[in-house]
Amino acid sequence: MFFELKHTDVNSKARAGVLNTDHGSIETPIFMPVGTQGTVKALSPRDLKEVNASIILGNTYHLYMRPGHRLIEKMGGLHRFMGWDRAILTDSGGFQVFSLKELRKIDDEGILFQSHLDGSFHKFTPQLVLEIQRSLGSDIMMVLDECPPYPSTREYALKSNQLTIDWARQAREIFSAWQPLYGHRQWLFAIVQGGTFKDIREQSARALMELDFPGYAIGGLAVGEPKDEMFDITDFCTDILPEQKPRYLMGVGMPDDILQAIERGVDMFDCVIPTRNARNGTVFTAEGKMVLKSARFKEDTKPVDANCQCYTCKNFSRAYLRHLYNANEILGLSLATIHNVHFYLWLVRQARKAILQDNYVSWKERILQKITRVVEN
Repeated sequence: MFFELKHTDVNSKARAGVLNTDHGSIETPIFMPVGTQGTVKALSPRDLKEVNASIILGNTYHLYMRPGHRLIEKMGGLHRFMGWDRAILTDSGGFQVFSLKELRKIDDEGILFQSHLDGSFHKFTPQLVLEIQRSLGSDIMMVLDECPPYPSTREYALKSNQLTIDWARQAREIFSAWQPLYGHRQWLFAIVQGGTFKDIREQSARALMELDFPGYAIGGLAVGEPKDEMFDITDFCTDILPEQKPRYLMGVGMPDDILQAIERGVDMFDCVIPTRNARNGTVFTAEGKMVLKSARFKEDTKPVDANCQCYTCKNFSRAYLRHLYNANEILGLSLATIHNVHFYLWLVRQARKAILQDNYVSWKERILQKITRVVEN
């Protein structure tokens, strides 16, 4: 069984489960560090293992543009190419192409776009996106989707959603006729779209459920809509999506966003926030957010978080990390990223424990009071 639902919290929709891949079992809820170009920025695979990351995310668009999926295939697939023997999820590249805006054109066949690197023209189709991900050898692949902007008109959302459904149907047929290249199983997830229109979201979810994918993502959120609307749509979608299959909220987010979405029945998350914020000098702790560049930490001998067991907190002071940032030393970025990714993974593991003990909601409320603060001393 690819996904096993172990327990649902008695007071909410929060779930604890297990994803079984050929590169290891993944306990959910899970956060997936983002390794856009075959690397989680500032971290080695050894670092990722030390913080107990069980799955990371790779980016189909960027790996297609550079170094190219055919080269990665020659190298034996993405796992071997980047020296990572645990699970990988690759997105479809649809969101990256969506972000190009003026450099793309959408039709029934796919998305024509210009490279952000050299301006060359390329066209993503449902089949090409699968071919790229087959060459990469990711454990979980995503279908090509069309992400409507926020705000968008109802007419646009309807047309966009129909494209996403049609492309998912094509992808399902193509995928079912293929064998993986590297001997391990690959799983294909669909993506529910529809903007902030609930009836279109329901149409999307039900059409994709008829195609019987092994997992479902909720896409098109965290693109500018108010947070209460994001959570409302998420809650609505998880009410419809099948209970016995994993649910993945794409591109979310801040620690408090993740906890709110877990309460609404989401199992999987990815976001660049922990790695990007670390490179900018901001770290997350169980006591709140901390800006390490602040002068108040100049002579602070305490670790980032006294209760954290990551390599950074066990060995270095806030004063040293602040010094590294001020001196533009690369080590500072690495140490802060180790801590942030460790914190995110610790947070979802604590959430899982609370779910299994049927006290997720009360645990969430307690921890939110702490992690949403700014650490002053």
